[in-house]
Amino acid sequence: MLIGASALAQPVQVQEPWVRATVKGQQATGAFMKLTASSPLRLVQAQSPIAGLVEIHEMKMDKDVMRMSAIAGLDLTPGRPVDLKPGGYHVMLMQLKQEIKEGDSVPITLIFEHKDGKKESLAINAPTRALGQAMKHKH
Repeated sequence: MLIGASALAQPVQVQEPWVRATVKGQQATGAFMKLTASSPLRLVQAQSPIAGLVEIHEMKMDKDVMRMSAIAGLDLTPGRPVDLKPGGYHVMLMQLKQEIKEGDSVPITLIFEHKDGKKESLAINAPTRALGQAMKHKH
């Protein structure tokens, strides 16, 4: 059962969310933000109406090659900020249903799981930044 964030105290503080703008025909982009939990949580899922598939990804070095892969979840320690940023953890928006232009606001729902297994969601709106305004991030 999902509990809306409006019904409970906000489980996570979300700072500086943003989505990278796309070009016509592009099928994927990343969403980035800083998350700070107030209790032990795990980011287990994300959803957006503009994407057919949304996953939590990480970038890491494998020998001399930077690789991106989906992860089952991202643990959040209370009071310790976790940066979702280009070149690291991020939310991957795939099977895009539309071009995302600079200035657009992208709705994203983050789903967190507590240690007892209860889940709750937090809806955010992430502004879109132009391709040149952020560090290069290839997929």
